[in-house]
Amino acid sequence: MTDNFNAYPATGGVAPDRWASALHLFDNGPGGPREESTAERWERARLLFGARDYSAAAKLLAAVVEEAPEQTGPRLLLARAYYHSAQLRRAEEQLRVIVERDPVEHYAHLMLGRTLQRQGRQDEAAPWLRMADAFAGEFPDDE
Repeated sequence: MTDNFNAYPATGGVAPDRWASALHLFDNGPGGPREESTAERWERARLLFGARDYSAAAKLLAAVVEEAPEQTGPRLLLARAYYHSAQLRRAEEQLRVIVERDPVEHYAHLMLGRTLQRQGRQDEAAPWLRMADAFAGEFPDDE
């Protein structure tokens, strides 16, 4: 008998979403269906985002945000996933909710400014980017 195990070289590893799903494959026994918790969806979405599968991450994150709308972290990651998957209007919507709820969330100001810039709305982006700079301690030189 030959050692077939070594005949299959690694080709980049397991996709993050499949790995996260496999972690709980047998929680309810073999073949038992299992409902994924909000925390597990959040973790799987983070893995997908890290793997740059922004569209898939956005789908999961939208469900997480719907289940926990008061949480800033998932909403901000959802906005980032929308931004990176060129769903700029959706990113803008999420970022506006964040800055309305938490006016000192500096990264949301930066992302909103960049999102508006990417849509060609330079004049609207400018105040958000100035605010982000101010939060970062970067002030224009007074001349």
